[in-house]
Amino acid sequence: MASIKQFQVTFDCAEPERVARFWCEVLGYVVPPPPEGFATWDDYDRSLPPERQGSAFACVDPSGVGPRLYFQRVPEGKAVKNRLHLDVRVGTGLVGEERLAALEAECARLVPLGAVRVRLLYDGNDSCIGMQDIEGNEFCLD
Repeated sequence: MASIKQFQVTFDCAEPERVARFWCEVLGYVVPPPPEGFATWDDYDRSLPPERQGSAFACVDPSGVGPRLYFQRVPEGKAVKNRLHLDVRVGTGLVGEERLAALEAECARLVPLGAVRVRLLYDGNDSCIGMQDIEGNEFCLD
């Protein structure tokens, strides 16, 4: 059996481009080039039927290592806690106050982008900060 080498993470959301651009900032991802034959993503979007315009957007890891993130518009809003969330690994290898400081610095960077700090989990050695993106999707700074 072949092992899967690549995967995409898909987000249901109300405003795909807005949420994608938020995650570009969080992760250092970029918007890929538009499809061949289109100078910009706006040009491509205008070529779609009206009901499909603005319905999807994506961002990619510029190094090609991380998964592609795909954002698709859905009619319903977020109603309950995510069953899956991203852990943004900013404190790997750090412990105690040093780890906490790294997490707090990243939290301070993300809040002005529209992220919401939900709670700090800290036991004196290990820590993480629960957050929400601009549409309320949970993620952790870990």
